[in-house]
Amino acid sequence: MPPLGLKAVVCDKIMNNVIRKVRVKGEWKALVVDKLSMRMISSCCKMTDIMSEGITIVEDITKRREPLPSMEAIYLITPSDESVEGLISDFRDPQNVMYRGAHVFFTDTIPDTLFNLLTKSRASKVMKTLTEINTAFLPYESQVYSLDKADAFQDFYSPFKEDVKARMLERLAEQMATLCSTLKEYPAVRYRVDHKDNATVAQLLQDKLDAYKADDPTMGEGPDKARSQLLILDRGFDPVTPVLHELTFQAMSYDLLPIENDVYSFETSGMGEARMKEVLLDEDDDLWMTLRHKHIAEVSTAVTKSLKDFTASKKMNTGEKTTIKELSQMLKKMPQYQKELSKYSTHLHLAEDCMNKYQGAVDKLCRVEQDLAMGADAEGEKIKDPMRLIVPVLLDANVAVFDKIRIILLYIFLKNGVSEENLCKLLQHAQIPPEDSDIISNMAHMGIPIITEVAPKKTKKPDRKERISEQTYQLSRWTPLIKDLMEDAIEDKLDPKLYPYISTRTASSKSTTATSARYGNWHKNKGPGEVRTGPRVIVFIIGGVTYSEMRCAYEVTQANGKWEALIGSTHIVTPLKYLKALQHQDFLDPNAAPEDQVTPEEN
Repeated sequence: MPPLGLKAVVCDKIMNNVIRKVRVKGEWKALVVDKLSMRMISSCCKMTDIMSEGITIVEDITKRREPLPSMEAIYLITPSDESVEGLISDFRDPQNVMYRGAHVFFTDTIPDTLFNLLTKSRASKVMKTLTEINTAFLPYESQVYSLDKADAFQDFYSPFKEDVKARMLERLAEQMATLCSTLKEYPAVRYRVDHKDNATVAQLLQDKLDAYKADDPTMGEGPDKARSQLLILDRGFDPVTPVLHELTFQAMSYDLLPIENDVYSFETSGMGEARMKEVLLDEDDDLWMTLRHKHIAEVSTAVTKSLKDFTASKKMNTGEKTTIKELSQMLKKMPQYQKELSKYSTHLHLAEDCMNKYQGAVDKLCRVEQDLAMGADAEGEKIKDPMRLIVPVLLDANVAVFDKIRIILLYIFLKNGVSEENLCKLLQHAQIPPEDSDIISNMAHMGIPIITEVAPKKTKKPDRKERISEQTYQLSRWTPLIKDLMEDAIEDKLDPKLYPYISTRTASSKSTTATSARYGNWHKNKGPGEVRTGPRVIVFIIGGVTYSEMRCAYEVTQANGKWEALIGSTHIVTPLKYLKALQHQDFLDPNAAPEDQVTPEEN
């Protein structure tokens, strides 16, 4: 499948504005990358496409490389100290240069200090191109991006990282500005008022967007584009979603199974001896695209139905419910359909793996989690005594420590904080080791009430939309808060006191709304690869986006014909990664006596 949405836009930019731009027919070049640019390329371009454009080798600028003095190199690198130093040192010795010449493309704006270093170096004599492509983010999915900065979590929330915070906020704004520039958007910037640093990022971003707009006045032009909005949130805006067990296919798989770098490994049998198979879960797989946001209860049925349709079209017979074993028999008989049939087998395996983890362990947690998250049971009755709900789970020796922590956190969120004494009792009941209990106390750094010595004030929680209908699964009643926020932003109902605009933009974004709304429907949704002319709502969460929140972006887009919702973050989190980040040593006081600190075991 060709790349879609964000991936298509970034792939197009790399191929046309970098690789083809300096291509000379019949001449081979090396491509030199660093960590971010390598991950950018891998996320949206195929190596075969790059090789077919005259690239013979792709190399990492930070590693030792063989000199290729007869060849020119394309450098696609971030304007960081390390990468610029790597470029300079490649040409430092005129007797022993790495390449014949250099075409240098920076992902975004190079700071003056580094630019001056570069112009004074010998490398400047061999540079035939020096330009900025203004793309410094990863297109993770067609509507999801990542800035690939997991350590921003500690830098943003740890009280002991103030010294590096300002530079980190600046970098986030630089990267977000390249996202808007790549999408040709000049959105109205809004931020959640409850965390002071959101306003800082919003202002930095607005300044950078203004500079881009001055360079390219067409940015953000087009019917309805003036309605586009970018919303900056800190992770504390919705503490519940990242700790819940989700039962939709993608979110559940990443939570319960050891999927690393989007690779799912499983054991296949049926072809003689069992062997391990590795499959990449990405948008090249159309079956994954149709299944990833479905509830697990529908997945196996959907795979079987899709398989039935496929086999019927190929005049093959399958029973009502196809097992993995039958599939492997079919594979033997029909080797020509190996690619298609193994796709079905992968997703049946994945669904089966999820269900095995779910039954007998996660299923009993889900009801308690949903009741705590909603503050009401499946019948809509208010939970009067949440302690009665959680004690059986905390005392159950078969429940894993991290699952108990997730339940304790949901209890604390519902109560709006608990006393230190109560928290100690909960931790004792649940037998939470001291190094793991830090996760709970460190969450207070995110502006979430955890320990409150006086009876917690009745702070008004945001009014939630009523979404529960006949179709709602009892164990999936919670809807991530981001869905309400995206819908409200689109409908112009998002409270400007809680989510203010950066002052300079309110007037212009409002005045154009009325005029363009009238003619906004002349174009219907185009194919995913084509440029969208409608407005976008772009969400940026500092501190991690979850898979269930990604799903909301697609659901909101589907429900709002002309709007497209994009969501992204500093990085992508699963519940486990999120909780482990709160255990990071950056949250320890560097000046405390060592005996006061319990460091988590290195995993």
